[in-house]
Amino acid sequence: MFNKLCIIGVGLIGGSVARAARQQGLSKTILGFGREDDLVNLQTAKQLGVIDDYCLNISEAVTNADCIVIATPVGAIESVFTLLKPLWNEKVIYTDVGSTKINVITAAERVFGCVPDNLVPAHPIAGAEQSGAVAAVDDLFVNKRLIITPDKSTRPDMVQTMRKFWERLGTQVAIMDAAHHDAILAATSHLPHIVAFALVDMLGHKDEQSEIFKYAASGFKDFTRIASSDPTMWLDICIANKNEIIPLIQQLKVELDKVESLLYSNDNEQLFNTFTYAGKARQRFLDLYEN
Repeated sequence: MFNKLCIIGVGLIGGSVARAARQQGLSKTILGFGREDDLVNLQTAKQLGVIDDYCLNISEAVTNADCIVIATPVGAIESVFTLLKPLWNEKVIYTDVGSTKINVITAAERVFGCVPDNLVPAHPIAGAEQSGAVAAVDDLFVNKRLIITPDKSTRPDMVQTMRKFWERLGTQVAIMDAAHHDAILAATSHLPHIVAFALVDMLGHKDEQSEIFKYAASGFKDFTRIASSDPTMWLDICIANKNEIIPLIQQLKVELDKVESLLYSNDNEQLFNTFTYAGKARQRFLDLYEN
């Protein structure tokens, strides 16, 4: 499919794209790019066979590449566009893997004056708590969902090329508006991460004076697993999508206030109804979308 695939940011996602693309034979050469402070990670990626080679010079990295995947934290997307601007090639497909998409569109507009027609924003809904090239696996995207959020100017042929690419990596591809994507992911991913971070932060401070974590059961571990996610990445995501996240936090506060009120009033019936509805709603999700 490609002669040279360039991965900017060879971490969990970027490295897994490289591994999966190699497994599927989608590129003759796979090269990673990073800055000096990422040198050890790039060396590790090469040693592990995640990439064929790496560059610390962006010009060398993108030379002869026909697909460039930006896999940095979302807060770095504008600086990456700025780095790429003097080297931008209309024949190359540029894509990203960020968890927020409006910021990709607006960053492109700020840097280029408009959204280049060969930029195909995308978001693989997959991940793990580990980070870096050592965490990369070749099956991270298998049976996962992938959302492409093209701008109105994006070339349809490049959208279709990337759809095929991601489908070869094992994903189920959907195409939607960037704003719709950010609203959905705020509810299903960003808010749950914030809740997990906040809960563990609260209990962690309590645990300094007690034995809360000592007696935590598997349910606690399951619920708070995502609090082990990369804090730098999630800081960027939350700041980028705060306009969607803040109203959801406010709605959650209302819901918690309702539960608190029901506890105060010993309204067992309404508490039971709340818990029952939540269980049924989750089961509908499992029945509809889980394989």
